[in-house]
Amino acid sequence: MIRTRGLTKDFTVSRTHTVHAVRGIDLDIAAGELVAVLGPNGAGKTTTMRMLTTLIRPTSGSAHVAGLDVTARPAEVRRRIGYVGQGNGAGHNQRARDEIVTQGVIYGLDRRAARQRADDLVDALDLTDFAAHKVADLSGGQRRRLDVALGLVHAPRLLFLDEPSTGLDPHNRANLWEHILRLRAQYDMTIALTTHYLDEADTMADRVVIVDHGRIIADDTASALKRDLAGDRVEVRTAAGDGLPGSAAPPEAAQVAALLERLPGAREVAVDGARVTARVADSATAVPEIVRAAAGLGVVISTATGITPTLDDVFLNLTGRSLRETHSDGADTSPADAAPATTHAPTDRDALVAGKDAR
Repeated sequence: MIRTRGLTKDFTVSRTHTVHAVRGIDLDIAAGELVAVLGPNGAGKTTTMRMLTTLIRPTSGSAHVAGLDVTARPAEVRRRIGYVGQGNGAGHNQRARDEIVTQGVIYGLDRRAARQRADDLVDALDLTDFAAHKVADLSGGQRRRLDVALGLVHAPRLLFLDEPSTGLDPHNRANLWEHILRLRAQYDMTIALTTHYLDEADTMADRVVIVDHGRIIADDTASALKRDLAGDRVEVRTAAGDGLPGSAAPPEAAQVAALLERLPGAREVAVDGARVTARVADSATAVPEIVRAAAGLGVVISTATGITPTLDDVFLNLTGRSLRETHSDGADTSPADAAPATTHAPTDRDALVAGKDAR
Protein backbone atom coordinates (compact mmCIF):
# COMPACT_ATOMS: atom_id res chain seq x y z
CA MET A 1 0.00 0.00 0.00
CA ILE A 2 2.94 2.35 0.63
CA ARG A 3 6.37 2.12 -0.93
CA THR A 4 8.99 4.87 -0.78
CA ARG A 5 12.56 4.92 -2.00
CA GLY A 6 14.97 7.72 -1.13
CA LEU A 7 12.09 10.02 -0.16
CA THR A 8 13.50 13.44 0.64
CA LYS A 9 12.15 16.86 1.53
CA ASP A 10 14.20 20.04 1.87
CA PHE A 11 12.90 23.47 2.84
CA THR A 12 14.72 26.62 1.88
CA VAL A 13 14.47 28.90 4.89
CA SER A 14 16.73 31.58 3.46
CA ARG A 15 19.25 31.97 0.68
CA THR A 16 21.90 30.58 2.99
CA HIS A 17 19.95 28.03 5.00
CA THR A 18 18.17 24.84 3.95
CA VAL A 19 16.37 22.51 6.36
CA HIS A 20 16.69 18.83 5.44
CA ALA A 21 13.43 17.63 7.00
CA VAL A 22 13.34 14.15 5.45
CA ARG A 23 16.57 12.50 4.31
CA GLY A 24 16.09 9.52 2.04
CA ILE A 25 13.38 7.39 3.64
CA ASP A 26 12.80 3.84 2.36
CA LEU A 27 9.51 2.49 3.70
CA ASP A 28 7.23 -0.41 2.80
CA ILE A 29 3.78 -0.92 4.33
CA ALA A 30 1.80 -3.95 3.21
CA ALA A 31 -1.97 -4.13 2.79
CA GLY A 32 -3.74 -4.62 6.11
CA GLU A 33 -0.86 -3.46 8.32
CA LEU A 34 -1.12 -0.89 11.09
CA VAL A 35 2.25 0.85 11.25
CA ALA A 36 3.14 3.47 13.85
CA VAL A 37 5.78 6.09 13.10
CA LEU A 38 7.55 7.47 16.18
CA GLY A 39 10.10 10.19 16.62
CA PRO A 40 10.77 13.45 18.46
CA ASN A 41 9.33 16.76 17.36
CA GLY A 42 10.98 17.88 14.15
CA ALA A 43 12.06 14.34 13.21
CA GLY A 44 10.15 14.49 9.91
CA LYS A 45 7.12 12.32 10.74
CA THR A 46 4.45 14.81 9.72
CA THR A 47 6.46 16.00 6.72
CA THR A 48 6.59 12.39 5.52
CA MET A 49 2.85 11.99 6.04
CA ARG A 50 2.17 15.14 4.07
CA MET A 51 4.26 13.92 1.17
CA LEU A 52 2.47 10.56 1.18
CA THR A 53 -0.93 12.27 1.22
CA THR A 54 0.08 14.66 -1.61
CA LEU A 55 -0.10 17.80 0.54
CA ILE A 56 3.52 18.67 -0.24
CA ARG A 57 5.74 17.57 -3.08
CA PRO A 58 8.92 15.56 -2.40
CA THR A 59 12.24 17.19 -3.19
CA SER A 60 13.57 13.88 -4.50
CA GLY A 61 12.99 10.16 -4.34
CA SER A 62 9.78 8.30 -5.06
CA ALA A 63 6.60 7.40 -3.22
CA HIS A 64 3.81 5.10 -4.34
CA VAL A 65 0.62 5.10 -2.30
CA ALA A 66 -2.21 2.67 -3.00
CA GLY A 67 -0.30 1.67 -6.12
CA LEU A 68 0.00 5.21 -7.51
CA ASP A 69 2.86 7.68 -7.80
CA VAL A 70 2.07 10.59 -5.45
CA THR A 71 3.78 13.10 -7.71
CA ALA A 72 2.47 11.96 -11.07
CA ARG A 73 -1.11 11.06 -10.01
CA PRO A 74 -1.96 13.02 -6.85
CA ALA A 75 -5.71 13.36 -7.48
CA GLU A 76 -6.10 9.61 -7.87
CA VAL A 77 -4.08 9.01 -4.69
CA ARG A 78 -6.41 11.35 -2.80
CA ARG A 79 -9.48 9.47 -3.92
CA ARG A 80 -8.02 6.23 -2.53
CA ILE A 81 -6.88 7.41 0.91
CA GLY A 82 -8.35 8.84 4.08
CA TYR A 83 -6.44 11.39 6.13
CA VAL A 84 -7.01 12.60 9.67
CA GLY A 85 -4.60 15.42 10.44
CA GLN A 86 -3.55 16.98 13.71
CA GLY A 87 -6.24 19.66 13.87
CA ASN A 88 -10.01 19.40 13.80
CA GLY A 89 -11.21 19.65 10.21
CA ALA A 90 -14.96 20.14 10.48
CA GLY A 91 -16.55 23.60 10.31
CA HIS A 92 -17.37 24.70 13.85
CA ASN A 93 -20.76 26.15 12.93
CA GLN A 94 -21.89 23.10 10.94
CA ARG A 95 -23.81 20.12 12.26
CA ALA A 96 -21.73 16.99 12.66
CA ARG A 97 -23.80 14.75 10.37
CA ASP A 98 -24.06 17.47 7.71
CA GLU A 99 -20.27 17.69 7.58
CA ILE A 100 -20.03 13.95 6.90
CA VAL A 101 -22.67 14.16 4.16
CA THR A 102 -20.86 17.10 2.54
CA GLN A 103 -17.57 15.23 2.67
CA GLY A 104 -19.22 12.26 0.95
CA VAL A 105 -20.49 14.49 -1.85
CA ILE A 106 -17.02 16.00 -2.24
CA TYR A 107 -15.72 12.47 -2.79
CA GLY A 108 -18.26 11.84 -5.54
CA LEU A 109 -21.11 10.10 -3.70
CA ASP A 110 -24.64 11.11 -4.65
CA ARG A 111 -26.72 12.72 -1.90
CA ARG A 112 -28.61 9.56 -1.03
CA ALA A 113 -25.44 7.46 -0.77
CA ALA A 114 -23.69 10.21 1.22
CA ARG A 115 -26.55 10.37 3.73
CA GLN A 116 -26.55 6.59 4.14
CA ARG A 117 -22.80 6.55 4.59
CA ALA A 118 -23.04 9.34 7.16
CA ASP A 119 -25.66 7.39 9.11
CA ASP A 120 -23.46 4.29 9.08
CA LEU A 121 -20.41 6.18 10.35
CA VAL A 122 -22.38 8.12 12.97
CA ASP A 123 -23.57 4.80 14.32
CA ALA A 124 -20.18 3.07 14.06
CA LEU A 125 -18.35 5.89 15.83
CA ASP A 126 -20.97 6.35 18.56
CA LEU A 127 -21.98 9.85 17.43
CA THR A 128 -25.72 9.26 17.16
CA ASP A 129 -26.64 11.44 20.15
CA PHE A 130 -24.52 14.31 18.83
CA ALA A 131 -25.11 14.10 15.07
CA ALA A 132 -27.40 17.13 14.99
CA HIS A 133 -25.14 19.21 17.26
CA LYS A 134 -22.87 21.94 15.97
CA VAL A 135 -19.25 20.89 15.83
CA ALA A 136 -18.33 23.71 18.22
CA ASP A 137 -20.52 22.08 20.87
CA LEU A 138 -18.82 18.67 20.70
CA SER A 139 -16.21 17.50 23.20
CA GLY A 140 -12.62 16.87 22.11
CA GLY A 141 -13.19 13.12 21.89
CA GLN A 142 -16.38 13.57 19.87
CA ARG A 143 -14.62 15.92 17.44
CA ARG A 144 -11.82 13.43 16.88
CA ARG A 145 -14.33 10.68 16.17
CA LEU A 146 -16.01 13.05 13.72
CA ASP A 147 -12.63 13.65 12.04
CA VAL A 148 -12.21 9.88 11.67
CA ALA A 149 -15.69 9.68 10.12
CA LEU A 150 -14.74 12.37 7.62
CA GLY A 151 -11.59 10.44 6.73
CA LEU A 152 -13.57 7.22 6.20
CA VAL A 153 -16.62 8.55 4.35
CA HIS A 154 -15.43 7.27 0.96
CA ALA A 155 -14.44 3.86 2.40
CA PRO A 156 -10.68 4.11 1.72
CA ARG A 157 -8.51 1.03 2.05
CA LEU A 158 -5.67 3.19 3.39
CA LEU A 159 -6.07 5.59 6.32
CA PHE A 160 -3.45 8.09 7.52
CA LEU A 161 -3.76 9.17 11.16
CA ASP A 162 -1.47 12.01 12.19
CA GLU A 163 -1.46 12.33 15.99
CA PRO A 164 -5.15 11.27 16.19
CA SER A 165 -5.44 11.27 19.98
CA THR A 166 -3.22 14.18 20.96
CA GLY A 167 -4.86 16.25 23.68
CA LEU A 168 -7.46 13.64 24.62
CA ASP A 169 -7.76 12.31 28.14
CA PRO A 170 -7.02 8.57 28.66
CA HIS A 171 -10.70 7.59 28.57
CA ASN A 172 -11.35 9.38 25.26
CA ARG A 173 -8.11 8.03 23.80
CA ALA A 174 -9.15 4.48 24.63
CA ASN A 175 -12.63 5.13 23.25
CA LEU A 176 -11.29 6.55 20.00
CA TRP A 177 -8.94 3.59 19.51
CA GLU A 178 -11.72 1.10 20.20
CA HIS A 179 -13.67 2.61 17.29
CA ILE A 180 -10.66 2.83 14.98
CA LEU A 181 -9.64 -0.79 15.53
CA ARG A 182 -13.18 -2.05 15.02
CA LEU A 183 -13.50 -0.13 11.75
CA ARG A 184 -10.08 -1.35 10.67
CA ALA A 185 -11.23 -4.95 11.04
CA GLN A 186 -14.58 -4.22 9.41
CA TYR A 187 -13.13 -2.58 6.30
CA ASP A 188 -9.78 -4.42 6.18
CA MET A 189 -7.94 -1.10 6.23
CA THR A 190 -4.27 -0.34 6.17
CA ILE A 191 -3.36 2.35 8.71
CA ALA A 192 -0.28 4.58 8.86
CA LEU A 193 -0.11 6.34 12.20
CA THR A 194 2.07 8.95 13.83
CA THR A 195 1.79 9.33 17.58
CA HIS A 196 3.58 10.73 20.61
CA TYR A 197 1.93 8.16 22.84
CA LEU A 198 4.35 5.25 23.10
CA ASP A 199 1.72 2.96 24.61
CA GLU A 200 -0.43 3.37 21.48
CA ALA A 201 2.41 2.29 19.24
CA ASP A 202 3.33 -0.54 21.57
CA THR A 203 -0.14 -2.06 21.90
CA MET A 204 -1.89 -1.11 18.64
CA ALA A 205 0.71 -1.32 15.89
CA ASP A 206 1.84 -4.36 13.92
CA ARG A 207 5.13 -2.56 13.30
CA VAL A 208 6.91 0.43 14.73
CA VAL A 209 9.08 2.72 12.59
CA ILE A 210 11.32 5.12 14.50
CA VAL A 211 12.42 8.28 12.72
CA ASP A 212 15.12 10.68 13.87
CA HIS A 213 16.65 13.62 12.02
CA GLY A 214 14.68 12.73 8.90
CA ARG A 215 15.89 9.12 8.69
CA ILE A 216 14.47 5.75 9.72
CA ILE A 217 16.67 4.37 12.47
CA ALA A 218 14.58 1.30 13.42
CA ASP A 219 11.75 -0.71 11.86
CA ASP A 220 10.30 -3.87 13.43
CA THR A 221 7.57 -5.11 15.74
CA ALA A 222 7.47 -3.38 19.13
CA SER A 223 8.37 -6.61 20.91
CA ALA A 224 11.36 -7.28 18.63
CA LEU A 225 12.66 -3.71 19.01
CA LYS A 226 12.40 -3.88 22.79
CA ARG A 227 14.03 -7.31 22.91
CA ASP A 228 16.86 -6.62 20.48
CA LEU A 229 17.59 -2.94 21.10
CA ALA A 230 16.76 -2.54 24.78
CA GLY A 231 16.17 -5.83 26.61
CA ASP A 232 14.72 -6.59 30.01
CA ARG A 233 16.52 -5.22 33.05
CA VAL A 234 16.86 -6.40 36.61
CA GLU A 235 17.71 -4.30 39.63
CA VAL A 236 18.88 -6.04 42.79
CA ARG A 237 19.66 -4.39 46.11
CA THR A 238 21.53 -6.23 48.83
CA ALA A 239 20.61 -5.84 52.48
CA ALA A 240 24.25 -5.07 53.24
CA GLY A 241 25.36 -1.50 52.53
CA ASP A 242 23.46 1.76 52.85
CA GLY A 243 22.10 1.54 49.30
CA LEU A 244 22.96 5.14 48.46
CA PRO A 245 24.16 5.75 44.88
CA GLY A 246 27.90 6.30 44.79
CA SER A 247 28.52 4.68 48.13
CA ALA A 248 31.09 1.93 48.54
CA ALA A 249 29.84 -1.41 47.25
CA PRO A 250 29.59 -4.14 49.89
CA PRO A 251 31.12 -7.53 49.06
CA GLU A 252 27.61 -8.95 48.70
CA ALA A 253 26.95 -6.65 45.72
CA ALA A 254 30.00 -8.06 43.93
CA GLN A 255 28.68 -11.57 44.57
CA VAL A 256 25.32 -10.66 43.06
CA ALA A 257 27.07 -9.08 40.06
CA ALA A 258 29.02 -12.32 39.52
CA LEU A 259 25.75 -14.29 39.63
CA LEU A 260 24.16 -11.98 37.08
CA GLU A 261 27.13 -12.23 34.73
CA ARG A 262 26.66 -16.00 34.60
CA LEU A 263 23.05 -15.72 33.45
CA PRO A 264 22.58 -16.58 29.74
CA GLY A 265 22.19 -13.38 27.73
CA ALA A 266 23.11 -11.08 30.64
CA ARG A 267 25.01 -7.92 29.74
CA GLU A 268 25.79 -4.43 31.02
CA VAL A 269 26.16 -5.62 34.62
CA ALA A 270 26.84 -2.62 36.86
CA VAL A 271 27.35 -2.12 40.59
CA ASP A 272 26.48 1.14 42.35
CA GLY A 273 26.73 0.79 46.09
CA ALA A 274 24.37 -1.94 47.21
CA ARG A 275 22.49 -1.71 43.91
CA VAL A 276 23.30 -4.07 41.03
CA THR A 277 21.72 -3.75 37.58
CA ALA A 278 21.94 -5.75 34.39
CA ARG A 279 20.19 -6.35 31.09
CA VAL A 280 18.88 -9.88 30.76
CA ALA A 281 17.01 -11.98 28.24
CA ASP A 282 13.94 -12.45 30.45
CA SER A 283 13.50 -10.56 33.72
CA ALA A 284 10.59 -12.76 34.81
CA THR A 285 12.86 -15.80 35.08
CA ALA A 286 16.05 -13.93 36.00
CA VAL A 287 14.73 -12.37 39.21
CA PRO A 288 13.73 -15.57 41.05
CA GLU A 289 16.87 -17.31 39.78
CA ILE A 290 19.12 -14.59 41.20
CA VAL A 291 17.25 -14.53 44.51
CA ARG A 292 17.63 -18.32 44.89
CA ALA A 293 21.30 -18.27 43.91
CA ALA A 294 22.05 -15.40 46.29
CA ALA A 295 20.29 -17.19 49.14
CA GLY A 296 22.46 -20.23 48.43
CA LEU A 297 25.54 -18.03 49.02
CA GLY A 298 24.07 -16.52 52.17
CA VAL A 299 23.55 -13.12 50.52
CA VAL A 300 20.42 -11.35 51.78
CA ILE A 301 18.51 -9.49 49.05
CA SER A 302 16.38 -6.53 50.14
CA THR A 303 14.67 -5.99 46.76
CA ALA A 304 14.85 -7.62 43.35
CA THR A 305 12.91 -6.03 40.51
CA GLY A 306 12.36 -7.06 36.92
CA ILE A 307 11.83 -4.16 34.49
CA THR A 308 10.45 -4.71 31.01
CA PRO A 309 11.67 -2.23 28.40
CA THR A 310 9.61 0.42 26.68
CA LEU A 311 9.88 1.95 23.23
CA ASP A 312 11.40 4.95 24.96
CA ASP A 313 14.21 2.65 26.12
CA VAL A 314 14.69 1.61 22.49
CA PHE A 315 15.01 5.23 21.38
CA LEU A 316 17.32 6.01 24.30
CA ASN A 317 19.56 3.11 23.32
CA LEU A 318 19.61 4.21 19.69
CA THR A 319 20.15 7.92 20.19
CA GLY A 320 21.26 8.53 23.76
CA ARG A 321 18.20 10.63 24.55
CA SER A 322 14.60 10.00 25.56
CA LEU A 323 11.59 10.31 23.30
CA ARG A 324 9.52 11.50 26.25
CA GLU A 325 11.94 14.35 26.91
CA THR A 326 11.91 15.47 23.27
CA HIS A 327 8.11 15.50 23.01
CA SER A 328 5.56 18.11 23.81
CA ASP A 329 1.92 17.99 22.83
CA GLY A 330 2.67 20.17 19.84
CA ALA A 331 3.18 19.14 16.27
CA ASP A 332 6.49 18.49 14.58
CA THR A 333 8.44 21.66 14.14
CA SER A 334 9.91 21.50 10.66
CA PRO A 335 8.75 24.29 8.32
CA ALA A 336 6.03 22.17 6.75
CA ASP A 337 4.94 20.78 10.06
CA ALA A 338 4.46 24.25 11.44
CA ALA A 339 2.02 25.07 8.64
CA PRO A 340 -1.74 25.04 9.37
CA ALA A 341 -2.97 21.46 9.52
CA THR A 342 -5.34 20.24 6.84
CA THR A 343 -7.45 17.48 8.31
CA HIS A 344 -9.39 14.43 7.23
CA ALA A 345 -9.07 15.16 3.53
CA PRO A 346 -6.21 17.10 2.02
CA THR A 347 -8.62 17.16 -0.82
CA ASP A 348 -11.81 19.12 -0.29
CA ARG A 349 -11.58 21.19 -3.46
CA ASP A 350 -9.25 18.89 -5.39
CA ALA A 351 -11.26 15.78 -4.63
CA LEU A 352 -14.43 17.45 -5.89
CA VAL A 353 -12.70 18.19 -9.17
CA ALA A 354 -11.19 14.71 -9.27
CA GLY A 355 -14.59 13.16 -8.58
CA LYS A 356 -16.16 15.08 -11.44
CA ASP A 357 -13.31 14.09 -13.73
CA ALA A 358 -13.81 10.45 -12.83
CA ARG A 359 -17.47 10.64 -13.70
